[in-house]
Amino acid sequence: MLKQGLYQKQLQKLSPQQIQLMKLLQLPTVALEQRIKEEIETNPALEEGTEENEEEKTDDLSEDDEGLFGEEESGGEEEKPEEAPKEKEDFSLDDYMDEDEGYSYREHVNNSSPDEERRETPLSQGPGFQEILLNQLTLHNLSEHQYQIATYLIGNLDEDGYLRRELEAIVDDIAFTQNLSTSLEELETVLKVIQQLDPPGVGARSLQECLLLQLERKRPRTEFTILAIRVIKEHMEEFSKKHYEKIARRMGITDDSLKMVIQEIIKLNPRPGGSAADSQRFVQDIVPDFFIYNNDGKLELQVNGRNVPELRVSNMYQSMLQEYAKSKDRSGKEALGFVKQKIDSAKWFIDALKQRQNTLLLTMQAIMDFQREFFMQGDETKLRPMILKDIADRVSLDISTVSRVANSKYVQTPYGTFLLKFFFSESLSTDSGEEVSTREVKKILSDCIEAEDKHNPLTDDALAKILKDKGYNIARRTVAKYREQLDIPVARMRKQL
Repeated sequence: MLKQGLYQKQLQKLSPQQIQLMKLLQLPTVALEQRIKEEIETNPALEEGTEENEEEKTDDLSEDDEGLFGEEESGGEEEKPEEAPKEKEDFSLDDYMDEDEGYSYREHVNNSSPDEERRETPLSQGPGFQEILLNQLTLHNLSEHQYQIATYLIGNLDEDGYLRRELEAIVDDIAFTQNLSTSLEELETVLKVIQQLDPPGVGARSLQECLLLQLERKRPRTEFTILAIRVIKEHMEEFSKKHYEKIARRMGITDDSLKMVIQEIIKLNPRPGGSAADSQRFVQDIVPDFFIYNNDGKLELQVNGRNVPELRVSNMYQSMLQEYAKSKDRSGKEALGFVKQKIDSAKWFIDALKQRQNTLLLTMQAIMDFQREFFMQGDETKLRPMILKDIADRVSLDISTVSRVANSKYVQTPYGTFLLKFFFSESLSTDSGEEVSTREVKKILSDCIEAEDKHNPLTDDALAKILKDKGYNIARRTVAKYREQLDIPVARMRKQL
């Protein structure tokens, strides 16, 4: 049964302008350039250039151009159009005509002058991995039927160069999708041809087969190459777990011989498709969003505005707005609404860019001040514990806003280029009660592992004891967590002969 009633609700709704600002905030510099280009293409009232440039263009308008707006050039001053009756208008032309629409959304000195050459980031791309294999396949004496099967098999190789599917399943797939009748024996024969292609190891169905294919093609075949083939064939599981003593005992060889065998194996490529696939991937340099300079002990911050054009509202559209405001027919009113909407959208976009610039500068300045010791010395152990809330409190912004600023953005410093997220870390208390960054602990952990004896690597318990001696009271499981975050394997996997 329907009932009427009064209810109170507290809702938070974002305006379209706020949503636009939030989207612009999380864009890095490269994506921002593309976003501005898209906005210029979709909104004719938004254009590049400064107010001064537009005034020069306006002075050079031809008589035909001015005729588009119903104006004729006179011998004296231009006649000012009559103002539309205010009581019939739901907006004021002053809001659209008297504003300084040519202001810049930058708060810093421009990083480039108008006549400076704009350099684009080079991208490189080579032939695809499968294309390389297909080109080699034409050099082999295959029938048309076998060539079609080989083409299908190459298409099923993953980016590492492996055939991960069972041949029995491929037999059925070829019959249904390619209308080709084949057998398991024929697939094996064609696969052996693919495994002869370069790079060596391609077309393998496992890591063991991949390494064997590479070892069997090595020339000249030395004593250690033959021993390496035996290790991979007979002791692959022990080798993957680095049980070297067990392998040496079962094969009856010395540690020195086993060391030479391991050297043969570690030279092999476990991802033969990766080297060829890398050539087809786009290579693009990191474009920093901020620059920090150390000038005689004084830190200076700049926002990267390179290749980001100056924007303004089109004078032509403002003239059209003035003309359509005098129109009284229905089509003129519709045109007036369209022009107003485009001009408003252009002004909102420019204003959002200005607010974005202010927010970026404010947030990055707070991060630079908070981590001043690091930016002065470049020592990772000087990083202070810092979370999003610390910066949000300093700049009086919401945590989500600071998160958008820090997302996918880079800062170039005298000591390298870093993700902004690099500077955020949790705190950890030492025995003396001092708050230190977890990144500092990870750096000490990494240094200890790097300096360890590779014949007898440090266990997590030993690492925890070392950190405790240095004043960091950390449990073994926490050491294991930090080690995994640093992508460092366990002690057994770091052991060397």
